[in-house]
Amino acid sequence: MMYWDLFWSFFIANILGYGGGPATIPLIQNEVVNNYEWMTLSEFGDLLAIANALPGPIATKLAGYIGFELGGVLGAVIALSATILPSAIAVVILFKFVNLFKDSAEVKLMTKSVQPIIAVLLGVMAYQFFLAAFQDSGVFHLLLLTGLSYLTLSRWKVHPSFVILGALCYGGVFLS
Repeated sequence: MMYWDLFWSFFIANILGYGGGPATIPLIQNEVVNNYEWMTLSEFGDLLAIANALPGPIATKLAGYIGFELGGVLGAVIALSATILPSAIAVVILFKFVNLFKDSAEVKLMTKSVQPIIAVLLGVMAYQFFLAAFQDSGVFHLLLLTGLSYLTLSRWKVHPSFVILGALCYGGVFLS
């Protein structure tokens, strides 16, 4: 039953996550943290930070890790299959219609109308991470990491992966 839940949670998150990784992250978080309670919000936030620092698609990294933690190698294969299947099915079925609808105003409108929904989902997730960070690490560390992240990203134009790695190292030294 756990393998079915694992498959279904990642399949649903990825079939509804129109727009790729950023759209699927809140859906995966809802399934993993809120629905099945396989991990806490803090654990998911840590996993998301590490997944962002590594190359490749975020959803597959999340699926592989969570699947492996829950069901070993078979769990990882099931979660990865459920993550990849919606896109593979869509490509095979919809490939015939690409040329017919590539300039369609309706398709362009649909794509544009999904963007605000993704922004709201990501905003809610960021707010939840902010509250969890505030409760877990306190005001000083939260403000220090926020300020340093802003400076390194906006002012000094450091690549985001280095900022994430720096924050991970800071957390490993001062917050563990």
